[in-house]
Order: sequence, then structure tokens, then C-alpha cells
Amino acid sequence: MLNSLRAMQFRGGTSKGVYLLRDDLAPYGVNPDAVLSALMGRAPRQIDGLGGDTTTTSKVAIVGPSTEDDIDIDYLFAQVDPATGKVDRTPTCGNILAGIGPFAIERGLVPVTGETTSMSVRLVNTGARVVVTVETPNGQVNYEGAQTIAGVAGSAAPVRMTFTEFAGGTTGSLFPTGHKIDFVDGIEISCADAGVCAVLMRAADLGLTGAETPAEINANTAMLARVERIRRKAGELMGMGDVSGKVVPKLMLISDSEAADARSRYLVPNVCHPAHAVGGAINLAATLSIPGTVADSLAGRSADAETVSIEHPSGVIELAMTIDDEVPVGARLTSTARKLSDGTVFFELDNATGEK
Repeated sequence: MLNSLRAMQFRGGTSKGVYLLRDDLAPYGVNPDAVLSALMGRAPRQIDGLGGDTTTTSKVAIVGPSTEDDIDIDYLFAQVDPATGKVDRTPTCGNILAGIGPFAIERGLVPVTGETTSMSVRLVNTGARVVVTVETPNGQVNYEGAQTIAGVAGSAAPVRMTFTEFAGGTTGSLFPTGHKIDFVDGIEISCADAGVCAVLMRAADLGLTGAETPAEINANTAMLARVERIRRKAGELMGMGDVSGKVVPKLMLISDSEAADARSRYLVPNVCHPAHAVGGAINLAATLSIPGTVADSLAGRSADAETVSIEHPSGVIELAMTIDDEVPVGARLTSTARKLSDGTVFFELDNATGEK
């Protein structure tokens, strides 16, 4: 039996996802993971759905009016595993966030207020708050413009995002192990929870230059197996229990950069991101700005600079950080989004749940 839902697809930042209204999912219960898995399409290749068989294209945003008085929009993120169809709601996604403002306006959740429209968004997964500003000339969302971001061809209208209350969103603490540096499997690591919960380690400590391509990293099975062991141990140290099969904590392999303050290879968590996650950029920018972490030793970072630049496989991402007494309290960056489709998506729920 075919079911149907209203849905939009956006390219948000360097990711692509399906955007749904929370109320449209209500008939399927409070935990409609089978619906989300079916929308994306089951393995192999997600050929039977809207997913693209990669983690960066198998994402869902669930959006509705906020349940908090001082917030306009609640945004719940869901990561659907392309290989298994399992749904993980632990992390959030700052790339998909770039499409939340346009989606909320398109669906009538937020009124247009002038040449630009700003709204406050609560990231339900982590509790972070973001003010998103979208260009709205002539009373509608503008998608065309000169803003470019690394990892996306062409240009688009800017989407400006200011993050607050993003430290400790998953574990309750900026450094959940109680230390800025821990030692696991003979490697120095920093476990930080800011923007996203992540484990940072120097690429050189793993015998890498840090400039490897995603394909080269993905082919290095011995190294990936080692960093997964480190990630699982770090998850225990962070109080997260057994993180095998979960997408957080993420991993970043960091190194010096000639083009930016630092270079990063972002793992999600067992394949290398073709560009970089926004949450990961916030995390690395925070740890670069705080003395005593593994990132603090990178040569390119000026201690008194507010703007942080991070080199990744597709270019450079820049953001501004505000640090108060070694605690990150603000992050600002500009991204882009583009509407790809708007209509009805059909899915076969029975097959997705294994029922006959």
C-alpha cells in the first residue's frame, strides 16, 4: 500500500535533505522512523526513495512551530543510514539548517517581514539556538545571489546563521571527559561537545599528512578501523556508552594548513565527508580558540583572531567565534540553500517495516 506525505527537498549547505512538517507526520505516531527510512529508500542504493545512497544526501528535517515561547521554529534532524535504513536523532545538522528558514517561510510558519526575514530556531536534537536570516524581497524567498560556499557549484542567496547555547548539547559538558586532552590507543585526542559531539586527533599521529583525499581516507581500512576503536573508547569516556552503530561522536583528523587556520578531514563517522559539516566546523573553531586542546597546537591559528578558517577537501569554510572565559558562546557563518522540489512523496510503509 502506498502512503503519501507533503515534502520539499532542499540543498542545504553541502548536504541535501527532505523537509517535512511535524504535523504532517503526526498520523504516524511520535517516532515515525519507518516512515523516514521508507522516504529515503531501502538498501541497496536507496533506489526506491529520495536518498542518494550517501550520508550527506540521506537526511530529514522535521519542522514545526516551536513549543518554547521565545522561539519561532523547532527543527528536529534525522540521519537515515543508507546501508541499514536505521534512523539516528542524536546529532543535528548545520548544513540542513540552512534550508530551514526558506522552508518555514514557504510553508507559512513564519511571515515575511521585509527585504530580509529573521527567525529564531531551536535545534531540538541538541538544544542549540540559532537566528536564521533569509533574503525575502517582494514578499518571497530569494534563492538567487552571489554567495558561494566551498563544495557547492555556482552561487546563491546568502543564509546567515548565528548560533548560541551550542556547548554541551549532547553530553551536557563542553569537555565531557573532564579533560581537554585524553590518551586512547597511544593517541592524544580532544573530546569536545560544541555544535556537534566530536573526537579530534592529529592526522600526523595516525601517519597521515592530513591532506589526503576522501577517497584515499576511505580506502585506508586499517586506519579507519583504528580510529573507530578510538571513537568507541572515547564515547565511553564521554559518558555516551556504546557508540558502535551510532553516528556520534563524529571524528576529525586535523592538521596544519597553508590556506587556512587549520585543515580537517571530517568522518561521519567511518567515511570522509566530501566537504565539512557546519557543526563540525563550529566544534573545531571552538577547540582552536581554547588553549590546551589538540587543536590549540596548530600553527595557523592566531589567539586573538575572531574569524576562524578551516580547510576541507572542497575548499575553506569561515566562521566567527565568540569565546567567554574558555567557553564558546556564539558562532556566526553564512551558507546557502536552494529549493529542489515541492510536492507529494509516496512510500510503501509495510515493506519498510518488514510487515507483510
